[in-house]
Amino acid sequence: MKNRVNIGCGRTPTPGWINLDNSPAIKLANAPIKYRLAVSLGLLNDEQIENVEWNKENSIGFADATKSIPLASHSVNCVYSSHMFEHLSREGAKQFLSEAFRVLESGGVLRISIPDLKKSIDDYNATGDADKFITEILVTSPPINTLKQKLLLLMRGYRHHQWMYDGKSLAKLMVNAGFRDVAVQAPGETLIEEAEGLDLFERRENSVYVEGRK
Repeated sequence: MKNRVNIGCGRTPTPGWINLDNSPAIKLANAPIKYRLAVSLGLLNDEQIENVEWNKENSIGFADATKSIPLASHSVNCVYSSHMFEHLSREGAKQFLSEAFRVLESGGVLRISIPDLKKSIDDYNATGDADKFITEILVTSPPINTLKQKLLLLMRGYRHHQWMYDGKSLAKLMVNAGFRDVAVQAPGETLIEEAEGLDLFERRENSVYVEGRK
């Protein structure tokens, strides 16, 4: 079994894979003093505390893929990311693709699942509901009016969408990053040879899946 990595796994890690995420909960899980301070200051609610404990129990690793993926070059045969890419800035997205290309072995597969902007636009054209459209694509900024809101933003970072894609625009970006055989995949279809444990239908109602080879 070769190394396979799920980047931005959130609360849905892939069994048998290396699971990485940039959640501050992972940093807090590994920093007891900061964790206790955050709890004592009331910066974490019960759900967030439970999330820190969950990351401890499930051994989720930390990675900021806009800077580096903590794996050796040419050491992975598959990189998977679901509903993380849209949270990256344009430059951050390019750096992630560069890092994914670096850690993949020759012929390795990158699979990215993202919210499909085309589906959202089709829904807007059908309903004419602009408020629903803006709400669902999650591009509005969080409030930063109070000290607590500012501290939370400092701790957690910007969690809303920073760029939106359809299959064609994501494929173009991957080609520009050096990937070949780039194509939109239908739900359930993949170039990955060892895909057991991976949900190939994840969020199919609003997602598009794009894959390419190194």
